[in-house]
Amino acid sequence: MASTRFPGKPLIDLCGKPMIRWVYEKAVLSGAAERVIIATPDQQILDVAKNFGAEAILTRDDHPTGSDRIAEVALKIEADVYINVQGDEPLIDPDTIRAVSEPFRESSAQMVSAWAPLPREAESNPAIVKVVTDLVGNALYFSRHGIPFPRSERTQSLKGHIGIYGYRREVLLTYPSWSQSPLELAESLEQLRFMEHGIRIRMVEVKPSGPGIDTPEQAAEVREMMLK
Repeated sequence: MASTRFPGKPLIDLCGKPMIRWVYEKAVLSGAAERVIIATPDQQILDVAKNFGAEAILTRDDHPTGSDRIAEVALKIEADVYINVQGDEPLIDPDTIRAVSEPFRESSAQMVSAWAPLPREAESNPAIVKVVTDLVGNALYFSRHGIPFPRSERTQSLKGHIGIYGYRREVLLTYPSWSQSPLELAESLEQLRFMEHGIRIRMVEVKPSGPGIDTPEQAAEVREMMLK
């Protein structure tokens, strides 16, 4: 609720529902997990969530990242794997959530995230995170800069990062014990703390998702998309 760019944004009305409800219902629709829980530091969000029938848990309000918040939840609620869906993504595709859960069933992946091909006009936007991967699909680096740099003519689209994470329990519980790392602080990207401590992040390709909401202008854009 204390978002600096858009105070109160989790509860803004989007076509008759608070934003957090849209995200919650997409997570349920994915069928990726046995439980879907809203983790929030705000009593107001907790009350709204319980009012529409969601399971919710109150967390501390001093977490530097979403992954730190999910780690607090993991201390209270035991599971093998946790999927972190950000609460300002009302247009996230349930298929994306499901795709992030699949590598945990099929392999020994420690952490999973997602990417989609990035439109050329978005390559220079620092608000859109880019990722480069190795030949088997593990992340090599995330950046707000356009990577890789095309020394010659570009032949492929950049990979745009979709801000959803899956973690095995032991990796997630270790995360808060690490101080915020140099690259994490430089790029303001929490996933780099995992990588700087040697955790491999498996990346899965998904369809591009609709925009998240960080400003009132983006909220108006999303409303328009929903109405259409």
